[in-house]
Amino acid sequence: MVYQDLLAYKKGFEVAMEIFEATKSFPSEEKYSLTDQIRRSSRSVCANIAEAYRKRIYPNHFISKLTDSDAENSETQTWLEFALACKYIDQETYHKLSTKNTEVGKLINYMILNPKKFGVINKN
Repeated sequence: MVYQDLLAYKKGFEVAMEIFEATKSFPSEEKYSLTDQIRRSSRSVCANIAEAYRKRIYPNHFISKLTDSDAENSETQTWLEFALACKYIDQETYHKLSTKNTEVGKLINYMILNPKKFGVINKN
Protein backbone atom coordinates (compact mmCIF):
# COMPACT_ATOMS: atom_id res chain seq x y z
CA MET A 1 0.00 0.00 0.00
CA VAL A 2 1.10 3.55 -0.70
CA TYR A 3 -0.11 6.65 1.12
CA GLN A 4 -2.21 7.67 -1.90
CA ASP A 5 -4.37 4.59 -1.21
CA LEU A 6 -5.31 5.77 2.28
CA LEU A 7 -8.93 6.86 2.48
CA ALA A 8 -8.02 9.91 4.60
CA TYR A 9 -5.53 10.99 1.91
CA LYS A 10 -7.99 10.44 -0.95
CA LYS A 11 -10.79 12.35 0.79
CA GLY A 12 -8.41 15.09 1.91
CA PHE A 13 -7.10 15.49 -1.63
CA GLU A 14 -10.65 15.72 -2.94
CA VAL A 15 -11.53 18.46 -0.44
CA ALA A 16 -8.34 20.38 -1.22
CA MET A 17 -9.12 20.32 -4.94
CA GLU A 18 -12.72 21.44 -4.35
CA ILE A 19 -11.42 24.28 -2.20
CA PHE A 20 -8.97 25.21 -4.94
CA GLU A 21 -11.84 25.46 -7.42
CA ALA A 22 -14.06 27.40 -5.00
CA THR A 23 -11.31 29.92 -4.22
CA LYS A 24 -10.79 30.82 -7.87
CA SER A 25 -13.72 33.22 -7.49
CA PHE A 26 -12.46 34.88 -4.28
CA PRO A 27 -11.68 38.61 -4.62
CA SER A 28 -8.17 39.48 -5.77
CA GLU A 29 -7.48 41.35 -2.52
CA GLU A 30 -7.74 37.98 -0.73
CA LYS A 31 -5.05 36.39 -2.93
CA TYR A 32 -2.31 36.63 -0.28
CA SER A 33 -4.55 36.12 2.72
CA LEU A 34 -7.69 33.99 2.85
CA THR A 35 -7.23 32.36 -0.55
CA ASP A 36 -3.61 31.47 0.16
CA GLN A 37 -4.32 30.34 3.73
CA ILE A 38 -7.20 28.01 2.93
CA ARG A 39 -5.38 26.48 -0.03
CA ARG A 40 -2.24 25.90 2.04
CA SER A 41 -3.99 24.38 5.04
CA SER A 42 -6.18 22.09 2.93
CA ARG A 43 -3.17 20.84 0.98
CA SER A 44 -1.13 20.42 4.13
CA VAL A 45 -3.67 17.89 5.42
CA CYS A 46 -2.58 15.50 2.67
CA ALA A 47 1.11 16.35 2.91
CA ASN A 48 1.13 15.50 6.61
CA ILE A 49 -0.73 12.22 6.02
CA ALA A 50 1.92 11.30 3.45
CA GLU A 51 4.73 12.18 5.87
CA ALA A 52 3.03 10.23 8.67
CA TYR A 53 2.73 7.15 6.50
CA ARG A 54 6.42 7.27 5.65
CA LYS A 55 7.27 7.57 9.36
CA ARG A 56 5.15 4.66 10.53
CA ILE A 57 8.26 2.77 11.60
CA TYR A 58 8.41 5.36 14.41
CA PRO A 59 5.05 5.26 16.23
CA ASN A 60 5.44 8.63 17.95
CA HIS A 61 6.41 10.35 14.69
CA PHE A 62 3.48 8.73 12.89
CA ILE A 63 1.03 10.05 15.47
CA SER A 64 2.73 13.45 15.63
CA LYS A 65 2.43 13.99 11.87
CA LEU A 66 -1.20 12.87 11.95
CA THR A 67 -1.95 15.37 14.72
CA ASP A 68 -0.34 18.02 12.50
CA SER A 69 -2.68 16.89 9.72
CA ASP A 70 -5.66 17.09 12.06
CA ALA A 71 -4.64 20.60 13.09
CA GLU A 72 -4.38 21.69 9.45
CA ASN A 73 -7.80 20.18 8.84
CA SER A 74 -9.21 22.24 11.72
CA GLU A 75 -7.53 25.35 10.31
CA THR A 76 -9.18 24.66 6.96
CA GLN A 77 -12.55 24.50 8.72
CA THR A 78 -11.90 27.91 10.26
CA TRP A 79 -11.06 29.42 6.87
CA LEU A 80 -14.25 27.92 5.44
CA GLU A 81 -16.19 29.71 8.18
CA PHE A 82 -14.50 33.00 7.25
CA ALA A 83 -15.22 32.42 3.56
CA LEU A 84 -18.90 31.93 4.38
CA ALA A 85 -19.03 34.96 6.68
CA CYS A 86 -17.39 37.11 3.99
CA LYS A 87 -19.90 35.77 1.46
CA TYR A 88 -17.19 34.33 -0.79
CA ILE A 89 -18.99 30.98 -0.74
CA ASP A 90 -22.68 30.26 -0.35
CA GLN A 91 -24.27 28.16 2.40
CA GLU A 92 -24.57 25.11 0.15
CA THR A 93 -20.87 25.16 -0.77
CA TYR A 94 -19.92 25.75 2.85
CA HIS A 95 -22.06 22.82 4.01
CA LYS A 96 -20.65 20.48 1.37
CA LEU A 97 -17.02 21.37 2.08
CA SER A 98 -17.50 21.47 5.84
CA THR A 99 -19.13 18.04 5.86
CA LYS A 100 -16.30 16.56 3.81
CA ASN A 101 -13.76 18.30 6.02
CA THR A 102 -15.35 16.77 9.12
CA GLU A 103 -15.20 13.33 7.50
CA VAL A 104 -11.48 13.78 6.80
CA GLY A 105 -10.95 14.72 10.45
CA LYS A 106 -12.71 11.54 11.59
CA LEU A 107 -10.55 9.43 9.28
CA ILE A 108 -7.37 11.08 10.57
CA ASN A 109 -8.44 10.51 14.16
CA TYR A 110 -9.18 6.86 13.37
CA MET A 111 -5.61 6.53 12.13
CA ILE A 112 -4.28 8.20 15.28
CA LEU A 113 -6.26 5.86 17.52
CA ASN A 114 -5.50 2.70 15.48
CA PRO A 115 -1.89 3.03 14.29
CA LYS A 116 -1.34 -0.75 14.08
CA LYS A 117 -3.96 -0.95 11.31
CA PHE A 118 -1.67 1.27 9.21
CA GLY A 119 1.52 -0.72 9.64
CA VAL A 120 2.85 0.91 12.80
CA ILE A 121 4.71 -1.57 14.94
CA ASN A 122 5.28 -0.71 18.58
CA LYS A 123 8.82 -1.86 19.33
CA ASN A 124 8.37 -1.80 23.11
